[in-house]
Amino acid sequence: MREALTAERDAILAALKPVVDGIAATFGQVCEVVLHDYRKPEQSVVAVAGSVTGRTVGGAMSEIGMRVLSHGDEAADELNYVTRTRNGTLVKSSTMVLRDSAGAVFGALCVNVDVGAVSQVHGLLGALAGLGAAPAELPTTTFGNDIDSVVDALVDAHQSKQRGSWAELDRAERLELFGGLDTRGVFAVRGAVEQVAARLGISRASAYNYLSQARAARSAAAGISAGGHA
Repeated sequence: MREALTAERDAILAALKPVVDGIAATFGQVCEVVLHDYRKPEQSVVAVAGSVTGRTVGGAMSEIGMRVLSHGDEAADELNYVTRTRNGTLVKSSTMVLRDSAGAVFGALCVNVDVGAVSQVHGLLGALAGLGAAPAELPTTTFGNDIDSVVDALVDAHQSKQRGSWAELDRAERLELFGGLDTRGVFAVRGAVEQVAARLGISRASAYNYLSQARAARSAAAGISAGGHA
């Protein structure tokens, strides 16, 4: 059974590789299509066409992939969301999860479109029409071909929201940091706890302890919220 599912997943990925090229060719140079095999998080990119985020075959999943992976088989498609890359490129994306016949999520087909030029034209037309509304602040998404760089970027982003170094954070802020990283799917990646511990300068045991406490606090808060709506 396991061998059959493995063969099925491989066949689905093989069948989608021409689709990757076809979609990218249809939309032109502003479009990038990436095919992921989540069985290999550190080298999840198995096909790519176009260049918007700089992905290459053999590259790692992004933080979006981490979030999908953390949801397991409950993961759902994420369609038409807008984000920014770390170099400021405005990107509209869709992430469509891939499932085998047993319903297990094992990969994703992602479409990224550079909408920066469209946004500039929209802003110019808005200015000419007298529409002065400021654009909404968009989240920055970390795309990288190295899983370590993605994890490090997420740790840095969460630390930048805090008031100082790890040593300066109180317990609540430390739990918030670990909870935030967990929510974004960082710890779904093998070895991420050890990497985060090294990045923060703490022991592996301490990192696991803070992660456990953060998850317990989130579960308790969810229980209270569910009870409040009963």
